Amino acid sequence: MDHVLSIADHYVFTPYVYPASWPEDEALRQIISLWVLTTLGAELIYLGFGALSFYCVFDHTLMKHPQFLKNQVRQEIQLGVAAIFWMSFPTVALFFCEVRGFSKLYDNFSESSLGWPGVFLSVAGFLFFTDMCIYWIHRCMHHRSIYKQLHKQHHVFKIPTPFASHAFHPIDGFLQSLPYHVYPFIFPLHKVVYLSLFVFVNIWTISIHDGDYRIPGCLISVINGAPHHVDHHLYFYYNYGQYFTLWDRLGGSYRHPSALVGKGPHDHVRKLMAKSAKTE
Repeated sequence: MDHVLSIADHYVFTPYVYPASWPEDEALRQIISLWVLTTLGAELIYLGFGALSFYCVFDHTLMKHPQFLKNQVRQEIQLGVAAIFWMSFPTVALFFCEVRGFSKLYDNFSESSLGWPGVFLSVAGFLFFTDMCIYWIHRCMHHRSIYKQLHKQHHVFKIPTPFASHAFHPIDGFLQSLPYHVYPFIFPLHKVVYLSLFVFVNIWTISIHDGDYRIPGCLISVINGAPHHVDHHLYFYYNYGQYFTLWDRLGGSYRHPSALVGKGPHDHVRKLMAKSAKTE
């Protein structure tokens, strides 16, 4: 985040926001700036890509499903916007530690001990590590001792839209995002790659709630996409993974997507519409 902070300081904060007497590297100023950048950036990604997905990808016939709530989209957006606002506070603490040099993030690709292959390996490592951690965190969120207090807010939406992607209790959302921020404190990662991955995981989270259940046949058993995740919303105990099906298979929680065998939400809506047409 130091690159983003530096650009924001140069073009916005220093000339237009903060007094000249307040140094750019002063801790409180950095914390305030990071919170503004984190909150605005995350909200824009959520609302921008969420809207793009909702209007261009999401099948609006799913809104006729009997489990689609009244005013659901409004509820999802209200919960998502609020969650991002509150999640930004602990997230900024981690970003601040990164800016202060406590992580293993590096500036130049030449600093990778394995060169460019090392950069690609770090991306693979990031995806594997975060997928593994999120699987177990997500599964723990379904434990009856904490489910009602934290994760239930997200599962209210049985037929999610892209706006449900960030509609979490703030503690739930932060805990599930924690592996993204922990990774660069354990493993080396290029700063631009890290920022790119941060954007990617937010877009991916939107995509698995987008109601588009098409997925290449060769990837069905590997990638945890929208058809897998909607079954998680509907059937609760399955498909906890974020990107891949690996940990669900190892943990015994994998379920083949019902949408791919003619038993998904689209099929249910089509049957209802056909039945309604016959009665008319």
